Amino acid sequence: MLRSAAQGDEVHTYDKFFIGGEWVEPAGSETLKVTSPTSQEIIGSVPVATAADMDRAVAAAQAAFAGEWSTWTPSQRADLLQRIADGITARQDDFTNLIVSEVGAPYYFSLFGQVLAASMVFGAFAQHTRVFPFEEQRPGSLGGTILVRREPVGVCAGIIPWNVPLFITALKVGPTIASGSTIVLKPAPETPLDANIFAEVLIDAGVPAGVVNIVAADREVGEHLVRHPAIDKVSFTGSTAAGRKIGAICGEMLKRCTLELGGKSAAIICDDANLAEAIPHVVGGGLMNNGQACVALTRVLAPRSRYDEIRDALAAAVAAQTVGDPSVPENMVGPLIAERQRDRVEGYIAKGKAEGASVVVGGGSRPDGIGPGWYVAPTLFADVDNSMTIAREEIFGPVLSLIAYDDLEDAIAIANDSDYGLAGAVYTADVAKGIGVARRVRTGTFAVNTMQGMDFNGPFGGFKTSGVGRELGPEGIHAYCEDKTISLPAGTEIPPG
Repeated sequence: MLRSAAQGDEVHTYDKFFIGGEWVEPAGSETLKVTSPTSQEIIGSVPVATAADMDRAVAAAQAAFAGEWSTWTPSQRADLLQRIADGITARQDDFTNLIVSEVGAPYYFSLFGQVLAASMVFGAFAQHTRVFPFEEQRPGSLGGTILVRREPVGVCAGIIPWNVPLFITALKVGPTIASGSTIVLKPAPETPLDANIFAEVLIDAGVPAGVVNIVAADREVGEHLVRHPAIDKVSFTGSTAAGRKIGAICGEMLKRCTLELGGKSAAIICDDANLAEAIPHVVGGGLMNNGQACVALTRVLAPRSRYDEIRDALAAAVAAQTVGDPSVPENMVGPLIAERQRDRVEGYIAKGKAEGASVVVGGGSRPDGIGPGWYVAPTLFADVDNSMTIAREEIFGPVLSLIAYDDLEDAIAIANDSDYGLAGAVYTADVAKGIGVARRVRTGTFAVNTMQGMDFNGPFGGFKTSGVGRELGPEGIHAYCEDKTISLPAGTEIPPG
């Protein structure tokens, strides 16, 4: 189904960087123009950082880390995190409308999956910070006492992807503040605008100068940030290819790193599943954010005994997805981020056809009658073998692959037969059976009878080439800490930290 509407994109022009708690002039004169994936018009611009700008941001983060910020208690940091959460909620309309324009994400996904989810992440980190064991006393093995401390890792670099920019920013800034560290954020070149509204929220929340710095840059200056000798930890979300390079640099320089990378997640529909309940979760989990989600459920595994029934139910649900201007709340699928991404997705669709998969819905057509925009009609392939390219590689677009399995053992084997291990789901009338499946599929998150397994109180990250380290939950704070052991004589009275 197609819907269209005229979209009036507001132009957001910024000429300064947020460094050291202030808006500062860039060292260079180049600007980055931001194009709406929907209208294909310029909707804003930001300055592009030089190495000197990045050095200034790192220096501000260093100064903050060594300054008054280091005296803040966990309770004070938790209060600050909650103020940031509240500030995002207060400006949810500003964020939502801008992210719709920047990313092309459907309105309700922008509101709930990007903006309010980011607010919830900061709120969750506020709660975790109040109870996190920054100090823990234990009996020593040699008769004394040990004090285990979890101290801030130091100055961090946060590299943000374009698909869910504010949400991923929350995954990195939240634990930075919780731990007492500081950070330099580099937004993606495609979506740098919302980061400036976020800077305004930080100012209003009372974040001390230099604790969070935001500098847009190209890939070369981004690598300069990663390699900067004063950066203690790098947190990157993006492609596995880029993550390998960043991980190699961090390994060479012995920097701590968190890498949240790609996925090719499987949704296992069991032979006892209620399709009326399961199919909306599968399609919602597979096509969320126009299919541009690392946790997307893009491999759908169906028992041979119900394969045709599941194929037809999926086809009806995929065909019912309304495609068009993402600012129209009724539209479920918007454009892809850029022309290059549309070309990439269309290339995978062509490869699926060439390798013998059957197009059930879509198949690479560009929707008519909805104006400009880098749209690809949602596509469902059937008769997919798990060895096909469309089942092996992350497409990052609205493409689902339906794969048959013989029995549950076969389904688990197919789910695990992937280079990735980020997310997954199972749908069954027997929740205990679903938990058993979840325990055996090698992914960092897994859902039973729901859309996907990410929860803001639990660790998020991947097995295998889906990444290194975890975000969210207490584990997300720990990832921004260094563990220290202090050995003491038995019976020592330990003063408050």
